[in-house]
Amino acid sequence: MTQTHSKSRQQAEIAFNDIQSQFSARGQAVQEPETEEQARQAKTLRLREARLARDAQEHTSR
Repeated sequence: MTQTHSKSRQQAEIAFNDIQSQFSARGQAVQEPETEEQARQAKTLRLREARLARDAQEHTSR
């Protein structure tokens, strides 16, 4: 079932899809740094916990 649309409707659909693609790409560009920041914070937390555990173990073994 193929629908045929007028030329102006086709152009409007194309323009709408272009804007949607730009909006989606912009949203992804904003999310990427947030994801990187979350990963960095998680790594910092893991390293801090490992350091504190190591320091506590060294302190109790003295």
